[in-house]
Amino acid sequence: MSSTDDFSPAVTGEGVQWAYSTCTGNKKALLIGINYVGTYSELQGCVNDVLNLRKFITERWGYDNSNIVTLTDDKKVSKLAPTKANILAQLKELVKGAQQNDALFLCYSGHGTQIRDEDGNEIDGQDEVICPVDYERAGYIDDDCCNSGSALDLLYTYGPDGKILNSADPEDPKKSPADVIYLSGCRDDQTSADTFEEGRATGALSHAFVDALTKQPEQSYIDMLNNTRNILEKKGYTQIPQLSSSHPIDTRLQFII
Repeated sequence: MSSTDDFSPAVTGEGVQWAYSTCTGNKKALLIGINYVGTYSELQGCVNDVLNLRKFITERWGYDNSNIVTLTDDKKVSKLAPTKANILAQLKELVKGAQQNDALFLCYSGHGTQIRDEDGNEIDGQDEVICPVDYERAGYIDDDCCNSGSALDLLYTYGPDGKILNSADPEDPKKSPADVIYLSGCRDDQTSADTFEEGRATGALSHAFVDALTKQPEQSYIDMLNNTRNILEKKGYTQIPQLSSSHPIDTRLQFII
């Protein structure tokens, strides 16, 4: 775990107050899966990601289907299409009225890419974006995911030992009292695999994530990260999932959603 120096005001953002969420309040989820059916960029496993994760969080984590919104380009799965307007509207609905200890679960499975960073907050000069089903007409959604490592631009990223990899600017406008945890499919310079597992199309990350937590439901944040990475590595995937947060976390705590 990180040393006490890792939690100095220079790292945490002096004056920002926060608390861990117990995830014992209202539980809401937004699941987005886009296969881009009939296009040159068609994928296979993204809608299945939504179905698999909906089953996982309802059966194992206490989410109710009535509080889960799904956006897919498969009309048999969802009535709402994953257009840019619908995604942005449902993101607002997801956080509307949120209170301390509520649990808000967001999954995006679909294409992502990178565009030039306009505000200078990316070390590599690239902003991560996701591609709504109508992105060619309506445009991308910035930093919200093939190149997904820092997609949410959270301030703290963790290595396999649970230590913070990066220092945060205490004046960074993205510092927040919200308890946000993000697991990406890969680093910014990698892509996440659309693949087949157990005879079904799926995303490599979501399958490994569910597999890791099904085999061992109670594990720490850092164990969840490393176990997910190990499953992917053993199957020959080169992508390396990244764990980041809106404030420094004790990665030895039990993972909850």
